[in-house]
Amino acid sequence: MTTIAQAFSKAHSEHRAALIGYLPAGYPSVSGAVDCIAAMVEGGVDIIEIGLPYSDPLMDGITIQEAVQQSLENGTKIADVIATAAKVSELGVATLIMSYWNPIERYGVEKFASELHKAGGVGVITPDLTPEEAHAWVEATDANEIDRVFLVALSSTDERLATVAAATTGFVYAGAVMGVTGARTSLGDAVRQVVTRTREYTELPIAVGLGVSTPEQAHEIAQFADGVIVGSAFINAINSGGPDAARELAQKLRAGVVR
Repeated sequence: MTTIAQAFSKAHSEHRAALIGYLPAGYPSVSGAVDCIAAMVEGGVDIIEIGLPYSDPLMDGITIQEAVQQSLENGTKIADVIATAAKVSELGVATLIMSYWNPIERYGVEKFASELHKAGGVGVITPDLTPEEAHAWVEATDANEIDRVFLVALSSTDERLATVAAATTGFVYAGAVMGVTGARTSLGDAVRQVVTRTREYTELPIAVGLGVSTPEQAHEIAQFADGVIVGSAFINAINSGGPDAARELAQKLRAGVVR
């Protein structure tokens, strides 16, 4: 089992940012997702985020929404998500699940954390859960050695940054743009500022996502962040060329995250 800390430490020792890739479980199929993720890992992805399909993806742009919808139509259940995590963790990569809070709460907070730990998963990103409402989640993740990743935004106040940093383990997820996920041509300088501000409140790695799509953007972010998160661009690659295209994109992004 590779931990988040180990993945970031390895990347740091190689003078680069960690490359983090996202793909929904069950997309393009349950087995197809594992194949595509394996290709991403072969291409150089350090940490995998497995998306838990949800019918009301508030933060997701059209690319991820469509992929999640296909996964739901494929009949993907939480059991499939956990099984996907088990297979991905066997690849020797740090394996997280990204999920909205409602499915975890309905499934059972302790049950979800326990089953993920047994499957070899090491963390969960909960984009719509605030630290103030996470008491049960903190207890469950602590008990099952699961890292919990909360998000900060460009608009976060210093007070909010401190609160999120105090509740987070693993790494802090910094949104590069205001709004929903999706590939963009420009990210702006504001994300550098939020990373700098967040560092005042934590020694954890800080990874930047939401909108990162090209090796050039990855390279820019790698100069000031500890990790670069890519999601929609991998889905677009898979749509056009399957696992081979995912592997090729990962190789290009991996070359981009050097310092």
